[in-house]
Amino acid sequence: MKVFSGNSLTCHPAEYQIGNECCHKCPPGSRVKTDCTEFRSTTCLPCLEGTYMNQPTERTQCFPCTNCDAGSGLKIKTSCTSTSDTVCEPLEGFYCIDVKDKGHGAAQRHKHCEPGQYISKKGTASTDTECSDCTDGTFSDGTFTSCQPHTQCESVNLQLIRPGTASDDAQCGHSSKIPAIVIVVIVVSLLLIAAVVVFILIKKRKCLTGLFSQKNENSPPEEINGGETAVMMPMPTAAGETAVNSFLKHD
Repeated sequence: MKVFSGNSLTCHPAEYQIGNECCHKCPPGSRVKTDCTEFRSTTCLPCLEGTYMNQPTERTQCFPCTNCDAGSGLKIKTSCTSTSDTVCEPLEGFYCIDVKDKGHGAAQRHKHCEPGQYISKKGTASTDTECSDCTDGTFSDGTFTSCQPHTQCESVNLQLIRPGTASDDAQCGHSSKIPAIVIVVIVVSLLLIAAVVVFILIKKRKCLTGLFSQKNENSPPEEINGGETAVMMPMPTAAGETAVNSFLKHD
């Protein structure tokens, strides 16, 4: 429909102007092949596969369908058709950081809470995870939705081995004196062994000394120059006693 306002041509919203003609736009899902003339209407073609047109158009090419890239944290929510684009949504564990029409243009992985923190607000497809710090006497490894109180070892008849921290529970264990007893037994055993060894050495030394003394007493007098026999008498004592060496001559 042509509407002239002064010297200008105004076309209907469903039409587009070519020269002095108002041509009908092609419907959604199609594109213009040839423009209209005074004698013929606009010729349209369907959109090619992988393209779409979601509104009446004067374009000769349809829009390419959006690719939901897993590398961008996206997956297909609604597949592309000739009249509508692909609708993407974040992968599990991701949230949208770029809204595009009815879908999402990009996504980012949810934040992981650190040890010593808990998940105060779980992430969604449109919001990130929120973390908060644990208070004194509680702990979380970062995956808990609330901090847990430290175990009270005494209440379960156990001994505290390691105090709890903001990221770890208290470590409890059974009280045991076995190590101390073992050490005492080992020390006593070593002392007994040492005493036995010393006793045996002293005993052997006394036996050897007795054997040497007996041998000296039973051995014949030692001969010296000229066939003389030497008899060794006791040496002088500290009290001034005199030892006599007698030399007996034998023919």
